[in-house]
Amino acid sequence: MFSNEDKEAFYKIMAKRRDVRTFKSDPIPHETIMKLLEAGHQGPSVGFMQPWSFIIVTSPKVKEELAWAADKERRALAIHYEGERQDHFLSLKVEGLKQAPVTICVTCDPTRGGSHVLGRNSIPETDLLSTACAIQNMWLAACAEGLAMGWVSFYKKNDVRDILGIPPHVDPTALLSIGYTDQYPDKPILESSNWEKRRELEKLIYTDHWGERSDERAD
Repeated sequence: MFSNEDKEAFYKIMAKRRDVRTFKSDPIPHETIMKLLEAGHQGPSVGFMQPWSFIIVTSPKVKEELAWAADKERRALAIHYEGERQDHFLSLKVEGLKQAPVTICVTCDPTRGGSHVLGRNSIPETDLLSTACAIQNMWLAACAEGLAMGWVSFYKKNDVRDILGIPPHVDPTALLSIGYTDQYPDKPILESSNWEKRRELEKLIYTDHWGERSDERAD
């Protein structure tokens, strides 16, 4: 059982966690990084396959190469937007990859556990879903430790494979920039910049069937 204080702290961390893009160069203690990795490794995985691995990047040269890959893809993706929307997209920066003292590449190995993994046989993408659970654990742990984390979500995977020497069959699922910051946002960056609004939870909940809500049922 957990105390009310424990539960309040847990929900506070979930509500406070943000995707951050601006970091200070202050070093992070190794034991703190290990706490984040341990949190990720405690994540649930379908069939207990544990498909994740973690590449800790601290080399300025390697971080520069990763930032190049992300910026190249950012500029390529800008063609999908027009006018102010394109300007807004191009204003999204990837300097955090160079600023943050640590970047962690979280990978997913779809072959781990062999050909027959409980659950993955029916739904192959459960390996990526399991890896996402590990990433969420790391994000919450970073917030609890007073750290900021940013998930870089645009890059060509083969670029990252080449830069980090990742085998062809392994998926470079996420680049996570981690560091301290003095600009921790109260709201998600894309919400405060009017890119998107948080959807109303009530409109996302159905009962028994898609599109059916309990408050619409007849008495």
